[in-house]
Amino acid sequence: MDFLRPATWEEALAAKAEHPTAVPIAGGTDVMVEINFDHRRPEYLMDLNRIGELHEWEAEGGSVRLGASVPYSKIMEQLRTDLPGLALASHTVASPQIRNRGGVGGNLGTASPAGDAHPALLAAGAEVEVASVRGTRLIPIDDFYTGVKRNALAPDELIRAVRVKKADGPQQYAKVGTRNAMVIAVCAFGLALHPETRTVRTGIGSAAPTPVRARTAEEFLNAALEEGGFWDNGRIITPSLARQFAELCAAACNPIDDVRGTANYRRHAVGVMARRTLTWTWESYRGSARTSKGAA
Repeated sequence: MDFLRPATWEEALAAKAEHPTAVPIAGGTDVMVEINFDHRRPEYLMDLNRIGELHEWEAEGGSVRLGASVPYSKIMEQLRTDLPGLALASHTVASPQIRNRGGVGGNLGTASPAGDAHPALLAAGAEVEVASVRGTRLIPIDDFYTGVKRNALAPDELIRAVRVKKADGPQQYAKVGTRNAMVIAVCAFGLALHPETRTVRTGIGSAAPTPVRARTAEEFLNAALEEGGFWDNGRIITPSLARQFAELCAAACNPIDDVRGTANYRRHAVGVMARRTLTWTWESYRGSARTSKGAA
């Protein structure tokens, strides 16, 4: 195994073009596990740790551009207001040591359906910025996952950043695991309210071959909220509405039985998380709406 260590982003792209099979490593929290268990033996490893821009984030108007190697600990500390769903997801990642090393770029590159960041990125409607010597392109998060641990990257491309719009409404994230830390998700669920467009987006992890959205559930809820004037009148979400939304989210799953949980349990748990996160986010939205009216 050869070790490549580019000092700049341009050197990294040139190295990837010359060695398309090279596996990038930054935090190494996914790659090193696969290598240690001999599940993967790449011909080349490419260390990206010397490329400082990958460890930085910046606000660009109404969006955040998050470098691929920004650690989860920094997301938790500095982006809980702008990216609350992703910050909540970051809290559930493994241990403090891994949160100090791992980043969203690694989750995306591995593309495991159990990756903690995926549901939050789907719910927020993120875009993945990828680059090669041929140029840069943005991949909508909905188009990024192409199969089990497969993504839309071309062989010569590297993930440079993730672009996420700043939250314009409440976001939530929930995860079921066999213990509280250092655990792969049995299943996970992200939900984001987008009052500016009067829409709700979801993200489901570890309950299908890829991270997925519950699109039928979103369409049902979007229509119900609009027809009932919920966005304007701030009415409480009725139990029947929340229950139907939860059932549709559970139906969006296509899980498997494995050592962490059964398919039936995963469907049930996703439904429970969907109902709870909808209740939490909507109550938060109602509270902020009342505060805004009182200030006016």
